[in-house]
Amino acid sequence: MLHLNELEIFVAAAEHGSFSEAARFLHLSQPAVSQSIQNLERRFRVQLFSREGRTARLSDSGKALLPLARELIAAARRVEETINTMSGTIAGHIHLGCSTATGKYIVPLRIARFRAQYPAVRVDVHICSREVVVQQLLEEEVDFVVSSRHLDHRDLEFAPFYTDEAVLIVPIGHRWSRNRRIYPDDLLDEALILREEGSGTYTALYEALSAHDIVPEMLNVAMTLGNAEAVALAVEEGLGVGFVSRLVAARSIALGRAVEVSVEGFDLRHELYFVRNRRTPMTHSQRAFWEFMQAPQLEYAEMGK
Repeated sequence: MLHLNELEIFVAAAEHGSFSEAARFLHLSQPAVSQSIQNLERRFRVQLFSREGRTARLSDSGKALLPLARELIAAARRVEETINTMSGTIAGHIHLGCSTATGKYIVPLRIARFRAQYPAVRVDVHICSREVVVQQLLEEEVDFVVSSRHLDHRDLEFAPFYTDEAVLIVPIGHRWSRNRRIYPDDLLDEALILREEGSGTYTALYEALSAHDIVPEMLNVAMTLGNAEAVALAVEEGLGVGFVSRLVAARSIALGRAVEVSVEGFDLRHELYFVRNRRTPMTHSQRAFWEFMQAPQLEYAEMGK
């Protein structure tokens, strides 16, 4: 007879593409994961994975089993949560995908406040690129996603829950640190450290530049980094100036390693969205989390100061 934990191990191995990564995610030993997969393969008399070094790729049989295994796990979660709800307790396990630097700063605080109200609900956060977490949401590998970009997709529901703002930071001692105010044209000859194309900060910056008739080709881009914290550290080291989320900039400024400089006429605010898959019915705990994440929170304003 099938055991739910065997299916959970199989799904984790399929999603992580590695038995060792699945073991880390599940807090198990790698031999335990391998043994569980082998038990399933013997029971079904098929090979579920093709092993290639440290990677594990799904076989055709594994690909056929994966959606069924996810359905069974989801159904078991709904049964467990329904029974708990009957006794007046909202309990469950929520998987949240996060793709933005701001989300990393806001989400832990929000989860802490949520769990203070719903202590029987566990929330795991998966940090990946936006493309990866959105695909995971569509494939029902995660329950919700935090994203800085609104996509036109019929299966996705977007709810704005926080307005982020990108700011310009410069290293201590930079000539702009005296007056702390520049004009857009001043950016043309300065070495810039930017986020990657498609990030919320990137999009807000280039929209502001376009409003002042500045195109990307006119900029002196020293480097592009895929991580806001990396941009801030590069600025601290004097490698250039950069735009990052105000929440990320706050650390560098508080440590006395960077200074915020305003750019005349720039409005670099952009929305963060909490996203769900419309095709996936929400459990009681998921609905509570969906509603909680959209409620106004005073601490957001405090964090941005």
